[in-house]
Amino acid sequence: MGLIADHIGVFGSGLLVSAEISACTFVLATLLGAVLAVCRISPVPPLRIFSRLYVAVVRSVPLLVLLTLFVFGLPEIGVVYSLQWTAVTAMSLYWAAFLCEVLRAGVRAVPRGQIEAARALGLSFGQTLRLVVLPQAARSVIQPAASLFIAVTLSSSLAAAVGVTQELTGQTELLDQKYAQPLVTFGAAAVIYVAIALCVGRLAGYLDRKLEVAR
Repeated sequence: MGLIADHIGVFGSGLLVSAEISACTFVLATLLGAVLAVCRISPVPPLRIFSRLYVAVVRSVPLLVLLTLFVFGLPEIGVVYSLQWTAVTAMSLYWAAFLCEVLRAGVRAVPRGQIEAARALGLSFGQTLRLVVLPQAARSVIQPAASLFIAVTLSSSLAAAVGVTQELTGQTELLDQKYAQPLVTFGAAAVIYVAIALCVGRLAGYLDRKLEVAR
């Protein structure tokens, strides 16, 4: 425990970087996932085909392979920016495919009769989506989206494998290399990840209950 107490700041800084990577990834993935979900239900066939292919292809590629491709492949074609944001970009593109399916499932949970009623009132596809479908779909995707946020947070540890040593797992590896106490260092990191997952789960449960009452 002395090692943890002496390096609490290291774990804290690593946690902040992991939180930044996770939050940025989730926000960008949600935005892209929403666009893909709209394309999946769009009346325009090319958009539906593109979205379906994107989801199928990206979900078939391991995240670590995608991270390696972006981090080490992009510089070879002259695309160079910070290592952390390269990891965020790759992770956002990856998790957008999963969020697309979560959002699409939420849209499909909206009663068909309400969509038909909105169209009968003369609302366009965009208006129906914005005023009728999305507000209701958002309520049903809280728990699945929270599970994906936990998955995003845990997968941020893979950034250490491609050189982002500032995040929690990367900092833990550096401590272990220095002190050779993997049980202590990685045990502490595991506790932190478990705490994050539990907090997110509790928050999602609270929001779900509040919205259930509102319904």
